[in-house]
Amino acid sequence: MFKPALIDPLIQTALKEDVGAKDITSSAVLPRNLFIKADIEAGQTGILCGMDVAERTFRLVNENLRFLPVGKDGEGVEKGREIAYIEGEALSILVAERTALNFLSHLSGVATQTRAFVEKIKGTKARIMDTRKTTPGLRLLEKAAVTVGGGVNHRLGLYDGILIKDNHLRILRQQSIIELVAKARRAALKHTLVGVEVKNLQELKEALKSEAHYILLDNMPVQAVWDAVALRDKANKKIELEVSGGIRLDNVLDYAETGVERVSVGCLTHSAPALDISLNIVG
Repeated sequence: MFKPALIDPLIQTALKEDVGAKDITSSAVLPRNLFIKADIEAGQTGILCGMDVAERTFRLVNENLRFLPVGKDGEGVEKGREIAYIEGEALSILVAERTALNFLSHLSGVATQTRAFVEKIKGTKARIMDTRKTTPGLRLLEKAAVTVGGGVNHRLGLYDGILIKDNHLRILRQQSIIELVAKARRAALKHTLVGVEVKNLQELKEALKSEAHYILLDNMPVQAVWDAVALRDKANKKIELEVSGGIRLDNVLDYAETGVERVSVGCLTHSAPALDISLNIVG
């Protein structure tokens, strides 16, 4: 999924954070050049993600380690399923173990959480999207995990998509939404999406007169979203509607059934439970 040049600095930082100068426990008790075999196993059902990052972690510790993937990203795994096999120097395997599993467990958790949301709204026209509420330094990995789970990436950052948010509107309160969207469209590259955030139906009515590609309905209750979709359908069907704020697995279908095209969910990344994955010595 990722080229080594992109993920190696991140993995090296994580390894240094965990290992420091050396693993003083393993160095003290394990003989040099002791050869072992191990497997990585899923401790619960979920969607696998991060295999390339895990493999790269082991190889950065010791390029002579043998890593054989049994599972692949996007694959559903059951509890007890072997997902990789490793063999090589014991010290190197134990040095890489926790960092590799941290990446694998977290990214699989994001993919698993995303898949649950995607399955929940199956049959509607809405797309499950992520947000910028990501772990610092892990955004590209987490957003890749969202796509593995069947979700869609929102803008990657402040650099690749325009979204005029409530704070912009507060700062520039003397200018209308229509004016600000027009200004943003003029400044944007040709294929850059321009969105605007609204908090009520009055702001929506103004935004529907703009040239926005999509309008984000921020923290609106379900009934208000139904009303918003009706207003949009009457005024400008080309503009997509997005709901955001307070979206959970137990209410996402209610929002998706209103007819919105986009549902952005912060918890896909900011609070996805890690998938239980462990490394076991075999033989």
